[in-house]
Amino acid sequence: MSNMMQPQIILLKEGTDTSQGKAQLVSNINACMAVADVVRTTLGPRGMDKLIHDDKGNTTISNDGATIMKLLDIVHPAAKILVDIAKSQDSEVGDGTTTVVLLAGEFLKEAKPFIEDGVHPQNLIRSYRTASYLAIEKIKELAVSIEGKSLEEKRSLLAKCAATTLSSKLIGGEKEFFASMVVDSVLAIGNDDRLNMIGIKKVPGGTMRDSFLVNGVAFKKTFSYAGFEQQPKKFENPKILLLNIELELKSEKENAEIRLTDPLQYQSIVDAEWNIIYDKLDKCVKSGAKIVLSRLAIGDLGTQYFADRDIFCAGRVAEEDLQRVAAATGGTVQTSVNNVIDEVLGTCEIFEEKQVGNERFNIFSGCPSGHTATIVLRGGADQFIEEAERSLHDAIMIVRRAMKNSTVVAGGGAIDMEISRYLRHHSRTIAGKSQLFINSYAKALEVIPRQLCDNAGFDATDVLNNLRQKHALASGEGALYGVDINTGGIADSYAHFVWEPAVVKINAINAATEAACLILSVDETVKNPKSESAQGEAAASAMGRGRGGGRGRGMRRR
Repeated sequence: MSNMMQPQIILLKEGTDTSQGKAQLVSNINACMAVADVVRTTLGPRGMDKLIHDDKGNTTISNDGATIMKLLDIVHPAAKILVDIAKSQDSEVGDGTTTVVLLAGEFLKEAKPFIEDGVHPQNLIRSYRTASYLAIEKIKELAVSIEGKSLEEKRSLLAKCAATTLSSKLIGGEKEFFASMVVDSVLAIGNDDRLNMIGIKKVPGGTMRDSFLVNGVAFKKTFSYAGFEQQPKKFENPKILLLNIELELKSEKENAEIRLTDPLQYQSIVDAEWNIIYDKLDKCVKSGAKIVLSRLAIGDLGTQYFADRDIFCAGRVAEEDLQRVAAATGGTVQTSVNNVIDEVLGTCEIFEEKQVGNERFNIFSGCPSGHTATIVLRGGADQFIEEAERSLHDAIMIVRRAMKNSTVVAGGGAIDMEISRYLRHHSRTIAGKSQLFINSYAKALEVIPRQLCDNAGFDATDVLNNLRQKHALASGEGALYGVDINTGGIADSYAHFVWEPAVVKINAINAATEAACLILSVDETVKNPKSESAQGEAAASAMGRGRGGGRGRGMRRR
């Protein structure tokens, strides 16, 4: 009776949605498995592409796990964790984004029956963490170092890593052509960590094979005024002046008020404006530079002035292109034309303006500092070139990682099968429930070779049986065997040069295990719809205010 008299305790706001317990955990696991199923078919050389059409009407065709995950507007809070690990894998290593999502999904799939049978999630998490530690130690043990090799050997080894990455992309048909291009561009920037030192320019038209690498900087011809045609378009060993100022005749933009007592004085003010611009142009010419580049506009007066003196000029050059020219030619961007000394001028062996497709390109080659390269991509459709750029970004990241952490492992599912065998073997030496959990972790790792077979249309059961048999050999000679995509059988991945940097696998297993453990540790979701709608209204009103304010400011144009 006393229980019935207890007043009801209201802890959360009315309308708050709470879900907890085992059902909540299983629901989260199902959501993550659904996300993994989206990218499942994109894995490997025979993976399919996804066409994503957004609300703005933009169409993206991609095979890259991170790109697909970013474009999917996932609202489920637990499934968003998989988007985050794909992004982190992309920024940290560059490749293996599909792998990391698949592994996390598979770990959760293997954990689901245990959760439904009443196993406490913390027991699973503990075992998964142990298994992940053992797996990473095993990868380090199996990895082969490419350190200490000659430059030519190293170049071919890096090209093999790049080719493995590119084989699963849209441009996989020309992987050798692009792999050598990627390796050359990464070697060109040397130890420079900045990825933006490798520029990728896209020019529609032509074929993939028309793409080329410039050992220097190339950028599209900028907007030009009359007089540009009279300028020379080719120089040898020119001096290059880089500016961040306008070389344009401008009226006084501050609302200055000048009171004149005599109309003749007006001419002196006009003359002063002309003298200022002529003074700037004269100083540029006296510096001895044959090429003048500016981030801001170079007007028609400046263009004609330079043309009369056989100087090439380009205004409104993009910030990143100007920085890359500065890095390559050894010049420094100036914010004033006063006191321009030789030390701030850059130089290169050859500068020329060249036609590429229907675009004109300014190309600086043979640069002394050399810490930059530009890849000019050609191709039929815009979407195709966009995807080719994403593919090359992945390959560039992989080659950079392989240069820094110079250890590689066998790809094609070989390393996954070997770790799986090792963990299965290890689990038999453990007493208690964790034996089952580590065994399930080992089984989850087999998703990579299985999916490679499924995507290529092979019989996955048959191929996996052959792989298990080969990896179980006591001699250890089968450790490098993986799926042979060309024949549908198994082959020595290492001998067939299907390599990937060890850091890709280590990062993937780390991130996937962390994500799986994080999702397993959540047992309650609290959702407050009222606060969400309040936030939405606040954002909408802020946007309305922003638009109104913008219109008011935008009217005073002169």
